[in-house]
Amino acid sequence: MRVLVTGAAGFIGSHVLEALITAGHEVRGLDSLSPAVHGAAAKPAYLPASVDLRVADVRDLDAVSSALSDVDAVCHLAAMVGLGVSVHDLPLYADVNVTGTAVLLAAMADSGVHRLVLSSSMVVYGEGAYACPVDGPVRPLPRSAADLDVGSFEPRCPSCGSVLMWSAISESAALDPRNAYATSKLAQEHLAANWARLTGGTVAALRYHNVYGPRMPRDTPYSGVAAIFRSSLESGTPPRVFEDGGQLRDFIHVRDVAASNALALNALAASPALPSFPAGTLRAYNVASGTPHTVGEMARALAAAFSDGGLEPKVTGDYRLGDVRHIVASPEAAARDLGFRAQVGFEAGMAEFATAPLRAPAAM
Repeated sequence: MRVLVTGAAGFIGSHVLEALITAGHEVRGLDSLSPAVHGAAAKPAYLPASVDLRVADVRDLDAVSSALSDVDAVCHLAAMVGLGVSVHDLPLYADVNVTGTAVLLAAMADSGVHRLVLSSSMVVYGEGAYACPVDGPVRPLPRSAADLDVGSFEPRCPSCGSVLMWSAISESAALDPRNAYATSKLAQEHLAANWARLTGGTVAALRYHNVYGPRMPRDTPYSGVAAIFRSSLESGTPPRVFEDGGQLRDFIHVRDVAASNALALNALAASPALPSFPAGTLRAYNVASGTPHTVGEMARALAAAFSDGGLEPKVTGDYRLGDVRHIVASPEAAARDLGFRAQVGFEAGMAEFATAPLRAPAAM
């Protein structure tokens, strides 16, 4: 297929682009090469020289329409990333992520492109799935500062106050976005579903869990926790782990994420013969390893690989209001419908990540 990858110069987008080329697709990239992300550099050196990279903003209808010429499918990764914790972040996230996606979808409709792989995120869930020993499955309220101040980090039942037990969350769970980024990602899913119904298109919305790997941005407000810990180790400082380090996450290597995009494209290409992708629908999938680890375990694994265990992480007990405690994914739907299973194991992935090249912050 001829595939347009938006956000092709970014951390995940560049790996998706490479995976699609390896799979035999003809790939075109679109990226704004924003100075806030890439500095004054032109096309990043890690992108293949032969790639047709269109430098344009996804909100530019004319540029997006031109990039869609003769394209069969789109992998949409262009986005403003990070949490967006301030109310003043709302306009930018809405503009880049929501308006940008709306412009892309309108251009796809005009260009007759009917297949979309949308990069979504686990953040649309808010907290993960929990069960109360008294009341059964429940959705916890945000944790209170009073509990966090005394080191009581586990969510409590909103009905009886009992400490909750986590379980794996599936794509059918109620969605509860809790920051500007999460809200914008859910809006992207809704817009894509609208587009599918109106055009007869098909959408695979891939809800990435905690992605890490080479080219991850470092030392920026948008760096993931793995990159933040890695930067601490490079400076000779023990990684600072919030709460008690027991927060569960599903860490997924970026090459596995890229592979999920290639498999989703295969599934869309088989539509409408594939029952999981009837025309006019969006299907959401967790992209996760299925094997959760705590943030503390991740910090220790990274420290051991980086410094032969010489820098033990420091568990601080500090917290950030609004952080979720546990979010563990069920990967079964992606395995069933897309044939996706993560291939990079946690220990091997962290050992590689300890010395992998990261993307330096933009020099402004």
